[in-house]
Amino acid sequence: MKQNQRNNNDTETMEEVNNSADTGEGARRINLVLVLIVIAVFAAAAAATWFHFRTKTYKGYKVVSENETAYDSTAEYIVFSDNLLKYTMDGVSYINKGGDIVWTAGINMNSPKAVARGDYAVVADMRGNSVCVFDREGEVSNLTMPFTICDVDIAKQGAFAVVLESDKTNYINLYNKLGELVYEMQTTIDKSGYPLDISISEDGKKLFTSYISVGASGIENRLAAYNFGDVGQNSNADRMVGGYKMEDETVAKLCFVDNDTVVAFGTSTISTYSMKELPDRRAVIELNKPVRSIFYDSEIIGFVQETNELVTGTDTDAEDAAHKYKVTAYSLKGNKIFEKYIDFDYENVSANKGELIVTGGSECLVLRSNGTVKFSGKLDGHIVSMVPGAGKNEYVVVYDTRTELIKLKAGANKVTKEEEN
Repeated sequence: MKQNQRNNNDTETMEEVNNSADTGEGARRINLVLVLIVIAVFAAAAAATWFHFRTKTYKGYKVVSENETAYDSTAEYIVFSDNLLKYTMDGVSYINKGGDIVWTAGINMNSPKAVARGDYAVVADMRGNSVCVFDREGEVSNLTMPFTICDVDIAKQGAFAVVLESDKTNYINLYNKLGELVYEMQTTIDKSGYPLDISISEDGKKLFTSYISVGASGIENRLAAYNFGDVGQNSNADRMVGGYKMEDETVAKLCFVDNDTVVAFGTSTISTYSMKELPDRRAVIELNKPVRSIFYDSEIIGFVQETNELVTGTDTDAEDAAHKYKVTAYSLKGNKIFEKYIDFDYENVSANKGELIVTGGSECLVLRSNGTVKFSGKLDGHIVSMVPGAGKNEYVVVYDTRTELIKLKAGANKVTKEEEN
């Protein structure tokens, strides 16, 4: 009897253990399901938030700060270190995100051209001899070239390339930011042709050039790729590592949009090239009619064309009208991303940080890289230049007589800094 009782007790104990194990396993399963549900909810919320900010259209803006600026009809502006570089024939100024002039440097150039990359900018006198390099603190170097300057470009670390022209010989020289000669390439017009444009990579080790010449069959255009690193040194004496003959078109603009990707804007095509070490054509975009403007950055490339496509009125009082311009944007792989229309007389179009900014008069249109409208409306004055600021939804806007830092807002009105306070 005792033995049977012990066996029964042992059986009951085993059942309790098994039931307890089943209960623990069930609890763990329930907890796992709850965790997965929480993760799914958070993922859905994050996706919804991401989609909202990738598609939200802002109706108005507020003025964060404002500074008066002297009007100069000859002044040009470019993006420099996420802010602005203003340059004229007699001076260069660095304007920060608040519209303040951080420093000004005097120059004496008849036809200045400025190019910026990262925290460095170069200003050269086209058809002259002067070249100046600047960083966020001011002037870094000042050089006088031995021959006439035809073109210039700069890398992220301050190295810059210049095209120089003498009577029968062209030079493409590479300098470091202090103005010390790193490499010199000498070409003759008879052999290589006349250099139309150059572009240097972000690290300063690769160069793309566009040459035009007159051959037996007429005008010829060739692209040449150079590598100043180990690969180029081992290739041949002139560091040339590849070339392309352009058929029935001329490439007047080249640009390294990142360290390993080159875009060539031609009269009938836009071509992209991958160049980690050696060039390789990636995509060719056909242009069906003339282009009015081009734009590019590390995310999107594209162009603006005149159009006469009709838009149908949306109600009984609206009449059919013709769009003025069409914007077409592509990825660096040559895939079309979006088409949009511009119905005002624009003056400037630029791509920066994955956004496309179009301005004309007081009109402003900001498109994201996915084609959604971020902002469309009028600002308070004639817009000379507009670039993204350092903060979220902030932009530095240069008018004729002042510079403002603005921030986009949901409400369809402008709010000044005084009104906000």
